[in-house]
Amino acid sequence: MKLLEIVKDEMASPKVLAMGYAVAKRLGKIPVVAAVCDGFIGNRILARYREAADTCSWMAVPHGTLTAMVDFGYAMGPYAIQDLSGLDIAHANRRRQDATEIRPGAILPIADHVVAAGRLGRKTGAGWYHYPADGGRQIDPAIETIILQEASAGIDRGIFSAGDIQDRLVLAMINEAADILYDGIAATAADIDLVLVNGYGFPRWRGGLLHYADQIGVDRLLAMLRMFSAEDPLVWHPSR
Repeated sequence: MKLLEIVKDEMASPKVLAMGYAVAKRLGKIPVVAAVCDGFIGNRILARYREAADTCSWMAVPHGTLTAMVDFGYAMGPYAIQDLSGLDIAHANRRRQDATEIRPGAILPIADHVVAAGRLGRKTGAGWYHYPADGGRQIDPAIETIILQEASAGIDRGIFSAGDIQDRLVLAMINEAADILYDGIAATAADIDLVLVNGYGFPRWRGGLLHYADQIGVDRLLAMLRMFSAEDPLVWHPSR
């Protein structure tokens, strides 16, 4: 991975920061400075991306969520990436955050149920997908069963188009990125774009997440956020 996030705390001297840049150069990586928060820049946006994907799977037939972001330009969808890294890693991170979760409405327990079923991704032969012994990746009906059990509490599930899913997942990332700028975790929008393109698979030809947001325009972004806030005003609250 080309990205190297350099985390700068309040006590870091300019000399220490310069050393971080020098190490990045020797390693052949692209350095981006981040202030201190849970997840820094990249993982904080990734967490919101995954939450939005789970919400789409909860509200609609999940198969579209598996492929929509590949159509958008990602090399892999959100669930294929999770299976590759291991679902137990994100699960342990959620348990660490339980006592400090500031958005209790944002996280659905679907992923926890998948882990509880012993499905930890490629390394166990099953995660969000099924991985047969002869190789490949297959959609697994067992995942639909887990999601249906979670969605049975009065939700009227529909069918989202690939465009609907892309709008939700990209908008979730853009809104989180705007909060990261507002909080001073990233210094510039360009820094966030460098992180997403060089470390998190955002399609390079789209120019970066916030470059893409500029192309959409703030009026349309706000209109979409306000429309989605009818579903959950806490999760879709527009960034200041």
